[in-house]
Amino acid sequence: MFRVIAIIAAYNEERFIKNCIENFISQEVEVYLINNGSDDRTAEIAKEYLGKGLIGIEDFPREDFYYIEKIWNRKTEIASELNADWFIHSDADEIRITGDPRKNLKEKLLEIDQQGYNAVDYHEFTFIPTLESPNHDHENYMETMKWYYHFLPRVPHSLNTWKKQAEKIKLTSHKVDFPGLKMYPESFQMKHYFYLSREHAVRKWCSRKYAPNVLKRGLHRRRAGLKPDNINFISRDLLYEYTSDNELNAVNPRKVHYLFENV
Repeated sequence: MFRVIAIIAAYNEERFIKNCIENFISQEVEVYLINNGSDDRTAEIAKEYLGKGLIGIEDFPREDFYYIEKIWNRKTEIASELNADWFIHSDADEIRITGDPRKNLKEKLLEIDQQGYNAVDYHEFTFIPTLESPNHDHENYMETMKWYYHFLPRVPHSLNTWKKQAEKIKLTSHKVDFPGLKMYPESFQMKHYFYLSREHAVRKWCSRKYAPNVLKRGLHRRRAGLKPDNINFISRDLLYEYTSDNELNAVNPRKVHYLFENV
């Protein structure tokens, strides 16, 4: 039986975790959750899906400093340990879709596997609050936060879905790497619910402590530099309005998130 597993690491993602897990399950993708020391309802909400598509939850202690590389390393270990055909390296605030209305994630991955490809990239569509509608920090955010832009800082941008390899793969924030990688030429799609309000952005980034040696190597530079006073909203007139998954607009992609333009 063809099997796909999404590996998610989450810290205080009670707003997002339900929609993320349900999206994967609806597309015949199983989920494995790394709970990175959450002290909100993330784990409690996720446990409702155990045995219903969520195959496991493990606790990964949170340290004084944020070491994202340790989480990436743990994900590579999980991918080598679990029995699956394909894996998806995902965050809780992401909704993954194929861009093909005829096929869900499992069906599409099976199709491209049979064609000889072993990795998939995604176009990112970033949803944000606006000047006219600045607060979506509630459980219905997907219904109310309808404005987005296409984010594409490089090609490929989110090459983080791959076929299981005999040897351990290398994983970073947006990219998987291994010998013999053959990327499918058409990108899938990802809806990224970046932040829901000013207060949510402050909680998500401004209070986080990054390890100095990690910052020195260039990781998290913009996020670490974000201050509450930098968090400004733009008008919805500068964004695209969401109508359906089949009509996501990839014209004029941005290389820098609006949130980090002045960081």
